[in-house]
Order: sequence, then structure tokens, then C-alpha cells
Amino acid sequence: MTSRGVAPPQFRQLLGRFATGVTVLTTRSADGEPIGMTANSLSSVSLEPPLVLVSVEHRHEMHSAMEQETHFVLNILSSDQEALSRRFAASERDRFRGVSYRENERGIAVLDGVVAHIECEKHNTVPGGDHTIFIGLVIGGDATDRRPLLYYRGGYAGLSR
Repeated sequence: MTSRGVAPPQFRQLLGRFATGVTVLTTRSADGEPIGMTANSLSSVSLEPPLVLVSVEHRHEMHSAMEQETHFVLNILSSDQEALSRRFAASERDRFRGVSYRENERGIAVLDGVVAHIECEKHNTVPGGDHTIFIGLVIGGDATDRRPLLYYRGGYAGLSR
């Protein structure tokens, strides 16, 4: 089978020019423990009903948790949370050790100090290459006036204003 489209390095270069916010996606694992991963694939889908999407790679441990669970939270990181982004992007097993968070009414981690958190009920899933696109119905959340952490051209950035 031949691959179609641009090569992965060019794909990364092209999409690297699109500044994105940084989130930590959280839910519960099969054994009820909190699980999280850094994700910048968050996007609004619809206003009516209020839908968002996040993509998770098939090989990531989060994938099976997202398939099994009915709810998840997107924690939008603030400009001073780069270390959290790196921690949840790493392959470390106990990413929550020493991390300040509370659990929402469904027992899902909401990280402290975030710009906002978005609580979702899984609405649908769509295959997307080596990822699955999880679409969530937004059922709650909260926002602050903190400045967001951004990812641009392979590195972290912030807003200048």
C-alpha cells in the first residue's frame, strides 16, 4: 500500500505554523485511577449542540480509557503550566503524583491553575488515521482570566498582550 499525502516531516512543519492552545485531557482508567495526557488537538465542532473534539493516538494508554469511559475533561493550561504539559506528554506512569487537582462530581481530575476546564460527555467517536477523534458534548466547566499556554513551531509560547 502506498501512502498518500505529504511526508510526516513536512506535515509537522506545516501544522507547526498553526499556534494552538495546550490542554491536558483527563478521564478515569479501567481501574478507576485518574489518567491524563497532553493534547493540542482540541477544536470546537458545533454551537448547537455544544460539541468539541479531541484526537487520541491508538497506541496511547489514554485511548482505551477514552473508549471505555463516558465522560472526560479538557484542562486548558495557563502560561505558567509548561511543566505540567511536559509531564503529561511524557511516558511516566504516575503523572498525577504531586500535581494539584480536584475531582469533579464524576470523579475526573480538574487541574488547579488552568485557564479553563471543559467537562464533556462522550457523544461520538470517528476514526482518524492512527488516531480516534472523540467528540464530546460540553456539559459544564469554568473559565478564568489567566493567560493561556500556546504551542507554536515545536515550542511553547505565550501571548504578548
